[in-house]
Amino acid sequence: MIKQYLTAEQAFQKGKHFCSYQERCHVEVKEKLYAFGLNKQAVELVMSRLIEDDYLNEERYAQQFAGGKFRMKQWGRVKIKYELKQKKISDYIIKKAFKEIDELDYTKTLKKLTTTKWNSLKNEQYINRQVKTTNYLLQKGFELNLIKEAITNIQSK
Repeated sequence: MIKQYLTAEQAFQKGKHFCSYQERCHVEVKEKLYAFGLNKQAVELVMSRLIEDDYLNEERYAQQFAGGKFRMKQWGRVKIKYELKQKKISDYIIKKAFKEIDELDYTKTLKKLTTTKWNSLKNEQYINRQVKTTNYLLQKGFELNLIKEAITNIQSK
């Protein structure tokens, strides 16, 4: 692939477009700008312009990411936090983003996933059922204490 070399103004225009059709985090935009062949100074300039013009907003990005991953992929907070950390989002912003996830919806989703997985393993031995359900929910990113509670609630039925 031929590397593009753009001026700061061209990169700003492309950056605006890149940020306007989907929320982006700073890391993604920086990578894109460096791919345009810009130097560090030009990248910082374009980044600050994108932030000033509100095309780039990490708080908004984190809120949409957290809400979207929970609603669409039914991810738990642990997995969402890990993914946001990978994108170098601060703990403060991650905490604010978690406010997008309603506690009641979170509990309902965990209960639904637990029940579905538990019932799909009805031919398994009891201990295997417990382990496989727990592992599945851990992989989805739910907290261990909540998983144990959800499994206990299913077993007591």
